[in-house]
Amino acid sequence: MPKNVLRYSFPPAEQADENGIVAIGGNLDSEHLLAAYERGIFPWPHADLPLLWFCPDPRFVLYPREIHLSKSLVKKMRRSPLMVRADRNFGQVIRQCAQIPRPDQPGTWINEEIMSGYRDLHALGYAHSIEAYNGEKLVGGLYGVSLGKTFFGESMFTLEADAAKIAFTCLVAQLIKWKFHFIDCQAHTRHLERFGAKFVARKQFLSQLRNSLKRSSKIGEWNLELTPIEAVEYINAHAALHHR
Repeated sequence: MPKNVLRYSFPPAEQADENGIVAIGGNLDSEHLLAAYERGIFPWPHADLPLLWFCPDPRFVLYPREIHLSKSLVKKMRRSPLMVRADRNFGQVIRQCAQIPRPDQPGTWINEEIMSGYRDLHALGYAHSIEAYNGEKLVGGLYGVSLGKTFFGESMFTLEADAAKIAFTCLVAQLIKWKFHFIDCQAHTRHLERFGAKFVARKQFLSQLRNSLKRSSKIGEWNLELTPIEAVEYINAHAALHHR
């Protein structure tokens, strides 16, 4: 039975129930969020229920050097007019992620409390947005949390074909350059599976997370060093790349 959250203390993630629920209650201030991510736990609000904290088994992760890029995406990135930036407009990215319609979801779990908590994490330098622009217009992106050498992906949106995919690929290339260990995708999606994300046992995930947290966190505003075409070339040179 999941235990109530007491201040910033969480039960061990291994004690999650059959649904992956570790704890119930608490709030989404930055202290709770950081305490959760350090333990491999993330919040997932559900309508008409108290706040739920999860650590599912298995966990869905992407190892940056194992990324799969489709030939069509590679071609598009080599010709793309989009510019990809980081941390220019975190608030707009998370709000777009909350508002974008999703065919497989009746609503959104990104409520006002979520947005407030992650904006606070961004202000502290732990949460980051990756943004794709067509000229001055934000047309896609994603946000997540970075601790140690792990990036915890939260949500993405796209207003223009493949904009989020291009932003994500630029992020992965940058994470390879920064020697990040893995991206926590939390739960399965076909979209991320096509990029090469895969299931790992919770025990393995938590062990890898503990190892990652021994490394210094990249706190503060991020600056991406690679354009879309440079990101493709960097992945070609530094990853065990699989074109499909």
